[in-house]
Amino acid sequence: MPAIVTKPARIFHKTAETFQDGAKTLPQRYFVSSAVFAEEQEKVFSRQWALVGHQSQLAKSGNYFTAEVAGESLIIVRDKRGEIHGFYNVCRHRGSRLIENRNGQLSAAIQCPYHAWTYGLDGRLLGAPHMDDVPGFNKADYSLRPVNVAVWEGFIYVNLADSRPSPEKWFAPLAGKFARWNLPSLHSARRIEYDVRANWKLIFQNYSECYHCLGVHPELSKISPHDSAENDLTEGPFLGGFMRLASDKSLTMSGHTCALPVGDFGDEDFRFVFYYSIFPNMLLSLHPDYVMVHQLEAQSPERTLILCDWFFHPDAFNREGFKPDDAIEFWDMVNRQDWHVCELSQQGIASRGYEPGPYSARESMPAAWDREYLRHIN
Repeated sequence: MPAIVTKPARIFHKTAETFQDGAKTLPQRYFVSSAVFAEEQEKVFSRQWALVGHQSQLAKSGNYFTAEVAGESLIIVRDKRGEIHGFYNVCRHRGSRLIENRNGQLSAAIQCPYHAWTYGLDGRLLGAPHMDDVPGFNKADYSLRPVNVAVWEGFIYVNLADSRPSPEKWFAPLAGKFARWNLPSLHSARRIEYDVRANWKLIFQNYSECYHCLGVHPELSKISPHDSAENDLTEGPFLGGFMRLASDKSLTMSGHTCALPVGDFGDEDFRFVFYYSIFPNMLLSLHPDYVMVHQLEAQSPERTLILCDWFFHPDAFNREGFKPDDAIEFWDMVNRQDWHVCELSQQGIASRGYEPGPYSARESMPAAWDREYLRHIN
């Protein structure tokens, strides 16, 4: 491994990376089968800590957003005491969807649009018109159904399972790893939603290797050499490492830094970008001047909704020289290049001519991701 200066070494401790000879891509059924997709909803997305947003989206009491996990619509809201809650987006009366908007501000309650049952921001049923005459009716029995919520490094996760790993245990391998990027304090400058006609696993596999970068991403490869990857997390639900940047460059359209650094970095740290996949639905890209996050929502075997946010230091927004579009336009270009080849892969894998192909030594991360996925699904 090439020598790395002292400061990056504090956050990057390389472990032995092994490539298993004979590793091949997954069989066709994992990308096209409705039965496999339904199994994923139950065994993966319903049982794991899934990313739904960032705490900056809930800056004030009454702020909310809705999210979809395992086909379920959820309400994520901050109450008057500042606590973040998650609830199924289902009225306890006759099951109506409570909130239709993607995000917004609630005054003090959640009211059903059908029969006006009203719930507090903590989920308690506050009002149920004309139910006082119903024998045995008790409002305390009809609070909104909660979901498990955890906040890790400022990001909000939910878990739908009754029996689940604690968030402390699940994220323990990442404890302190990203502290220098100040993730909890960052704010998104923009979100772009991509509707990709490809299986969600293809998005992860594509993100996890740069074997394709020279041909698919010529603009990216000019700034960050396609063969410069070094990985420190090589097995399990968290995978990735860093790639190098050309001296004094940033992954922007101009090639120059577009914002105030997100953390307290030395000059040498600006020569690296860190990329990590966090099972089952988060891609975390850590740049010196911004952080990019992809949040995946699997819609069907051949369709994935991807919510992409670009996060910046809160002080950057009022500084001269703040040019978030320089980064956003660059990665929007690269994202669309990626989504195109993922869609091509989906189309080819659906063919009767497809059979699993061999991974190269430069695809050790997709192979490791496949192993983790199979551990959960089998």
